[in-house]
Order: sequence, then C-alpha cells, then structure tokens
Amino acid sequence: MTEQDRLVFVVDDDQDIRTSLTRALRQRGFEVEAFESAKAFLSGFDGSRSACLVLDYGMPDVNGLELQEELNSRGWPLAIVFITGHGGVRESVQAMKSGAVDFLEKPFRQSELVERIEVALDMAEAKRASTAEADEIRARFSRLTEREAEIVDQVLAKPAEASSKEIAAALGISPRTVDHHRARILEKLAVRSLVELVKLAAALPKDQKG
Repeated sequence: MTEQDRLVFVVDDDQDIRTSLTRALRQRGFEVEAFESAKAFLSGFDGSRSACLVLDYGMPDVNGLELQEELNSRGWPLAIVFITGHGGVRESVQAMKSGAVDFLEKPFRQSELVERIEVALDMAEAKRASTAEADEIRARFSRLTEREAEIVDQVLAKPAEASSKEIAAALGISPRTVDHHRARILEKLAVRSLVELVKLAAALPKDQKG
C-alpha cells in the first residue's frame, strides 16, 4: 500500500488530540487530514478515495455515531475506528453493529490505533473496489432498452423457464423478436449466455437490483 492509499482522517473536537494524532500518524507514513467537527469533515471530503476515519464519539452537535450513520447512507469507502473518553458498552455495540472496526477508549496505545487503522484501510479499499464493480455492472444494465430490460426481468424471475417461447408468451411478442433482443442483451451486458447474465445480476448488492 502506497502513501497515496494510506489516507487517514481524524475528526475530534479536541485540538490537542487532533494535533498529536496527526503528528504521530504522519511520522508512521500516513497521509492525514484533521477536522474539528462532523460538519467540517462532511464539507471537506467528497467520498472519492478510500480511507480510515479516526472518529471521536463524544463531539457536540453531531456525535460520532450520528456521523457514522450519515456516512453509511452515503456509501463512501470509509472504515471507522472510534476513539472516546465517554462512550460505554451500548455505544460501542451500536458502533460495531454499524460496521466500525473498533471502539478504543482514551488513553490508548498508538501501536494499537495504528494496527486498527491498517485493518480499516484494507476494509475501506475492499469497499471501494466492491462499489466500483457494482457501478460498472449497473452501467452495463443501463444500456438496455425498456423491452430488453423486460426480457431480462423475465429471465431473472424464472431462469429455468427462460426460453424464447415462454418469454414471448409472457410479453405478448414473437419468439423471433425475443431472440433478436436476447442477442442484443448479451452484447450490451458483455456476457456469453443467460447463465452468465444471471451471475452478473447476482453480483449486484441486493438493495441495488431492479
């Protein structure tokens, strides 16, 4: 992993914490950007790069868990390591259930934080790659015409009953027309068979299908 890939954001309302963590992490080869609040972070990052977010839980206005919820809704390629002097068991459990790498209580050893950051960066990059793959697959499906999309829906709904004759009967068109559309569908989706088409659709996250 190059330094370009080792991006860490520190979001903490304590200036001393921001300064000390920024200095320590840069000495270890990380690229570091620090923010004093959730609002400042959201204004300063566009989600274009994978990164680790070292996030204070107990900030005023928007706390760490609330920022985590917002980031999850945006689908940005970030993995979060919480740091806190306030949070308890309930907060840490909620953070972990929402995908946090860890929930470290202050004071913590820098080596422990660095270890969690390395894990977080790997997770963030995997998320970025998965999102990029899903975007590419969606782009392929977006090339289909409305009729072609209807035929694909028929195939995905009942793969075992996806003959041209059966699809034609369901859509009220001729089998020859279905054959023509199927050829175009395979070409646009860059697959060689209906089996590959089904596998391609299955690679999309469930909330992005249809």
